[in-house]
Amino acid sequence: MRKSQLPALLLALACWAGAAHSDNLGTIGPTYPVAERNLLEVIMARLRAKEASGELKRHEREARDRATYAVNNPRPVDGLRRAEAARTFYFDPSFALQSNVIDSKGAVLFPAGTRKNPLEVVSLSKHLLFFDARDPGQVNKARELIDRYQGKVKPILVGGSYLDLMKRWNKPVFYDQEGALVRKFGIAAVPAIVSQEGLRLRIDEVPVR
Repeated sequence: MRKSQLPALLLALACWAGAAHSDNLGTIGPTYPVAERNLLEVIMARLRAKEASGELKRHEREARDRATYAVNNPRPVDGLRRAEAARTFYFDPSFALQSNVIDSKGAVLFPAGTRKNPLEVVSLSKHLLFFDARDPGQVNKARELIDRYQGKVKPILVGGSYLDLMKRWNKPVFYDQEGALVRKFGIAAVPAIVSQEGLRLRIDEVPVR
């Protein structure tokens, strides 16, 4: 085969291969048009049906009511009991520095391991009173303690609605979220009142009769 014939032969082979691949192989099985509805259309149709029946509005109202209840009634602190006997103990808020405290020039002001007591710098301006507002007896005792200390008390709930109590008492009421403070202080029963004595905190669990 002459070299001049090679390009013509390659072109013929390419055309033959293209023709072979473009042949109509026929119908292997029956075919049908795509009948599946668009997923978004299905969802929108269901929403419109729920809206027309009032079901959607009911779900919205229930979700709003659940959210409102959760805000008004945070999850109660677990593991606390109602105080039946008086107990007094103390808490030392001192802590040790985990790393050096340095100034803007890198000089060490306080080396790691130094123990500091926040009460040396800031005093507890009010008594901290922990109680469960779901218990009328505890609410009455809390009101009695607030009056005894002439209002210099910060009410902190471990259960119940702080918003309802704020409306009744017309004063700020706080909530110990997830029991962070009662666990830190070691409080096991409520009502309990925390007061400063020197550089320590005195904690009294007050029985409810």
